[in-house]
Amino acid sequence: MRAGEVRKSKPRLYSFPGQVLWPNHKTTAAQTVNFSIIGDCHVGYSNSLSIFKSILPKAVRPGSTRFVIFGGDNKHGSKGTQADSDYQAFKDAVSSALGTSIPYKASIGNWEDDTREQFRKYLNPVLGMTNFPGTGSRVKYVWLDNAPGKFSYDSISLLKSLSANYYYLIDCHWPLRVNGITVDSSHVLSAEETGHFFNAIPASVRDKVLGIFTHHAHTFFENTSTIYTGFTKTRFYVCGCSGAYNCRCNSSACGRGYYNASLTLQGNQVTLSSVTPGRM
Repeated sequence: MRAGEVRKSKPRLYSFPGQVLWPNHKTTAAQTVNFSIIGDCHVGYSNSLSIFKSILPKAVRPGSTRFVIFGGDNKHGSKGTQADSDYQAFKDAVSSALGTSIPYKASIGNWEDDTREQFRKYLNPVLGMTNFPGTGSRVKYVWLDNAPGKFSYDSISLLKSLSANYYYLIDCHWPLRVNGITVDSSHVLSAEETGHFFNAIPASVRDKVLGIFTHHAHTFFENTSTIYTGFTKTRFYVCGCSGAYNCRCNSSACGRGYYNASLTLQGNQVTLSSVTPGRM
C-alpha cells in the first residue's frame, strides 16, 4: 500500500448455515390488496334490498377490503321517480356498509340501460378507467358498457387505448363467450361480440389482463385456463345474484353471493392470487 493511501475494507457478509447473502442485496416483501365483486343486486325487486344489505357486510372485510366492484343490474327495472328511489336506496346501502374509506365502481346492466342519466347521476359514468387502490398505479380498473348485449363504441375504443405499462382488471355486465363456459347461452354475448372485445385489446397488453369479471347470469362460473387465443394468463369469472331476482332459495346451490379476491404485488409483478366465492 502506498504512503497516504487508505485501505478500503471489503464488505463483511454474515450468514446462517445454508444461507447465501450478497452485498447490498434487498428483497421486496409481497403486498396483498383485497377487493370484493358483487353482481345483480336488483334493488327494487321484491326483497332484494334486504338481501343486498345482508350480503354487503359479509362481502366487505373490515380493515382489509380496498375496493368493491358492483357488476350491473344494481337496481331493477323501475323508471322515472321510482328509479330515482331505487338508485338512492342502492347508494345509501353501499355508503352505509363501505363508509368513506372504501371506494367502489358500478358497471351498468341491462335493467339499467333505459335509465342511463339516472345511473350517471347516482353512481358513476357508464364506462371508464381508474387506478386500482393500493397498487401504486401499477393496476388499472376498467369498467365497460355492454348493457344492451353488445359493447358500446366508446368501450371498444377504451380497450384499444390500453398500455402495456400497466396491469388490468376489467368488469362488464354481460359474460363473454369464452372457452368452456357453461352459463345459459341466452345470458352470454355472441361469439362475434366476444371477438370484438378480445381483438380490441392490443397484443402487447394481453398478458397484463389479470382478470375479467362479468355478471348477468345468476350463478358462479370461473375459467382460469386459456379463455381466448392469446390470453394465456387471464382469469375469467361470472358472479351474479346478490338480490332476490331469479334467486329462489338461500342454499349454496342457488349461487347467491359474491366474490372475495386478492392481488399480490411483489416488485413490478402483480398477480390475481385469489378469487373465492362467498355465499349466503
